[in-house]
Formats: sequence, C-alpha cells, structure tokens
Amino acid sequence: MYAGAHPHLHPDRPAFIMATSGEAVTYAEYERRTNRLAHLLRGEGLKRLDHYAIFMENNSRYLECNGAGERAGLYYTCINSYLGADELAYIVDNSESQVLITSIARLPVAREALARCPRVRRCLVVGGGEAVRALGDARFVDYAEAVARHPDTPIADEWLGTPMLYSSGTTGRPKGILRPLPENPPSQPLPLFHFLNKLWQCEEGMRYLSPAPLYHSAPQANVSLAIRNGGTVVIMEHYDPEQYLALVQRHRITHTQLVPTMFSRMLKLPEEVRARYDLSSLKIAIHAAAPCPVPVKEQMIGWWGPIIHEYYGATEAMGFTACDTAEWLAHRGTVGRVLMGDLHVLGDDGQPAPQGQPGELWFKTANPFEYFRDPERTALTRSADGTMTTVGDVGYLDADGFLHLTDRSTFMIISGGVNIYPQECENLLITHPQVADAAVFGVPNEDLGEEVKAVVQPMPGVAADDAFAQQLIGFCREHLAHLKCPRSVDFMDPLPRLPTGKLYKKPLRDRYWQGHGTSRIV
Repeated sequence: MYAGAHPHLHPDRPAFIMATSGEAVTYAEYERRTNRLAHLLRGEGLKRLDHYAIFMENNSRYLECNGAGERAGLYYTCINSYLGADELAYIVDNSESQVLITSIARLPVAREALARCPRVRRCLVVGGGEAVRALGDARFVDYAEAVARHPDTPIADEWLGTPMLYSSGTTGRPKGILRPLPENPPSQPLPLFHFLNKLWQCEEGMRYLSPAPLYHSAPQANVSLAIRNGGTVVIMEHYDPEQYLALVQRHRITHTQLVPTMFSRMLKLPEEVRARYDLSSLKIAIHAAAPCPVPVKEQMIGWWGPIIHEYYGATEAMGFTACDTAEWLAHRGTVGRVLMGDLHVLGDDGQPAPQGQPGELWFKTANPFEYFRDPERTALTRSADGTMTTVGDVGYLDADGFLHLTDRSTFMIISGGVNIYPQECENLLITHPQVADAAVFGVPNEDLGEEVKAVVQPMPGVAADDAFAQQLIGFCREHLAHLKCPRSVDFMDPLPRLPTGKLYKKPLRDRYWQGHGTSRIV
C-alpha cells in the first residue's frame, strides 16, 4: 500500500475514509504515518525480508501497518481478527514475526497468544493507552505513542515489501504463502499486481468501497492498488447491506469488490430499500472467493447492469480466470477464461478430463510461491514433475474454454460409489427466499458410505422445524437430480462462514463424523 508520488501531487486528497466514523486520512498524513512506522520497525531490528504480523479489526491504522512494510522490504502477515489465541499463536510463531500489531479490542487474545511466541519482541497496541501501561509488560506499548517518537520522512534503505498471507485453513492448518521478493524499490510492485491492476480496471482517482476484512487477500490487493493509483478508499468496519448501498451513493463509489454472500444479503433487502439509493456512479463491481449462484448473479445484473465482473484465483495466485457480464451471460455459471497461467483439468488418474467433465484444477504456475518453512506441504501441491500446482479445486471447461467450478476435492461426497459435489445444492438453497445461508456436505451412511446433508440458517422469523426441512428437500428435488439432494436438513444460526465469505465447513462436517472413524477431510 505504497502511495508513491500522490502525497506530493495531491496531499489533501483523502487516501481513505472510515465508513461509520467518517474519519478521513489524507495522502500527506498517510505518508507521514507509514514513514514513522517504517522507522519504528527498523528500530526494532527488522531488516529486509524479515517478518511482522497484524492482528486487528478494520480500523484507521490498518492501512499504514501494511504500507510501512511495503516500503521497508518486509513480509507482513495480516491475520484473521476472529481467531482464538491458539490459532493466532500458531500463525505468529510459524511466520517468524518479530513484531505484532494489534488493537485494544483484540489485546486479550493477543496477550494470551504471545506467551507462546518467543520471537516477538514488541507488541504495538492501537488504542492501548492506559490499559497497556497497566500491564507492566515492556513488550506491550501503545501504538500512537510508539510511532510518534520517529521521523515522518522516508527511511534511508527503502525496498519493496509484500504480504505473506496464510490460507484460510478451512481444511487444515493454515499455510503461509511466500513469494520471492526482488530487490526493487517500493515503486516497482511484483508483476502480479500489474496484472491485477489491469484485470480490476483500476484508474487514477478511483473511489473504491471495501466491504470486507482487510486481512483477506482480495481486499488487501484491491485497496493497495487503489492507493497506488491515488484513489480514495472507503473502508467498512463491518458489512451491512443497506449501509453498503448508502455508502455508494454518499461517496460516489466507482469501484468495489464483493463476495456472493454480500450479493445475496442485498437482494433480500425489501424492494423499497434497494430502490432508495443511487448507484449510478459504479463503473465496475468485482466478485470472487466462492462460486456465485446463477439466479443471484442474474438478479444482480438485472439490478446493477453490465458492470459485474468475476474472477477465480486462489490466494496462492498460480493462475487466474475472469469474465465480464457479457461473457458470463453467454456461459452462465462460469468463472471465466484463463488470463494467467496454463490450466489443466485432470481426472483421478492424473490424465486430462474430457471436456465438460469435472476434474481437479492444476496450473502451470504463473506466479512462483512456496508454503513458508513447509517443503512437505509445498510438495503436496506440485505435480510429480514439479511443473504444475493445485489447491484442490474441482471444475470443468465448456466447449468455449470457460471454466465452471463445482467444489473443492476435499468436500466431494462419495455416495454408493457416485461422486457428488455439494456446491450445486448449496447454490440452489441460498436462492430460497426463506434461507439466509446453507452448507451441504457428506455424513455417514452405513449402506452408501455417505449421504447428502444440508445445514441451513433460516431467515429471521422462519420456523426451523420439520415442515420447513421437508419443504427444502422438496425444493431441491424440483431442480436437481435426487442423488444430489439432501436426505435430511438441520438448522443452525448462524453458519460458520468466515467474514471473507468462505464457508467454514470442516468443523461443521466433522461433528457428524464423530464416532464414525476419520473424516476424509484433511
């Protein structure tokens, strides 16, 4: 999140605005803030290619905590702010972070975690004040007081830094995704960011609305590009569908990136609420992170027009596909054609799958990466000859070369010897007007091995009873082959969905496998 020449070209332009509080930070102030923190990190002994971590909610200090690392040649790890102490300790220690930046809201978790992180020499606490001083622990200091002691001019040895983010860990321990860092000045980003800048149609002076947590890779990258383009970023502290629409109108937003669950929640607002806001400033709305149910996207295009773009690419960024509205309408359900990397769809035998048949997705990697300090797990993602990588997604190519995702290989259900991918059923259930969210996965069946189970979060006021369960089973059977439909429906409010939009199915599914041997998910 390097601002380049923009603090000098338009010092009084807001670099970002916090959506709820309205706090605005200009480019001139953002430049001063990133410089002070860069000096502090050098003072703590961090040199080029060293690591530090950030663990806090969206707030007005978050961007500078990234920007300092990006101009000091450091790897910075932004951590899911909802993690518990054990999960946090694992990532901080595994990333070899020497400094942790957290907030007063997350301090209790951070303090517990740091008892197991001997490499961390300093913990900077945003909003810490007297609460931090009362701890009597020299490792913990108030963020504002600590950075105020440092110069607001650039450090003498600026180098390009980059995030080292961790996979979400929905199927196992999260893994740090390390990219090689050339000895570039911060004005020269990695080639991946040139590609994303073009893909997401970033432009000088753009007004970008970020509704997602800043620790996630997609908002991280888009916000960073908006800053590099001299734009203004509006940061939502948390996602609220009506507030999102109001912010587009108030700030005349031109660019934004969302996930499909955000679309679904906006579409379930009353029609009079949706019609209340002027969205005509929007030029491009990008979505990713999970396949979007076809009816949901059709409704969004009908509402917002042909400005909706979709892409597919894991955090590892070994390859990308993308499509605009016209391409999607011609290939409903696609996540686009390959724009980066060389895609191969392989069957269980490792051979190319026939056109139209699902297989595991492998890319000849366009962007080199490795899992940090984990050669064994890195090797598991590589083909035998080392030329291709996979993260376990499953999909197929249609006759025109457009990719359609079906699911992750780890969530495939094998029922009576038949492979069933639950994503299709999940996408259908979320379109039911009385369903707020849905998860579909395999549970034990003595005869078939597994059977299809749905766990549903009803809309407010909907009775979670057997009659509703039977209604949902019937709804699925109207639209899908019976073998793909749930045999039973349970209810939960809310479902364990990460703030990034990804459904956290592993612990949900594992409950049903207790006492039935080991689940297939690893």
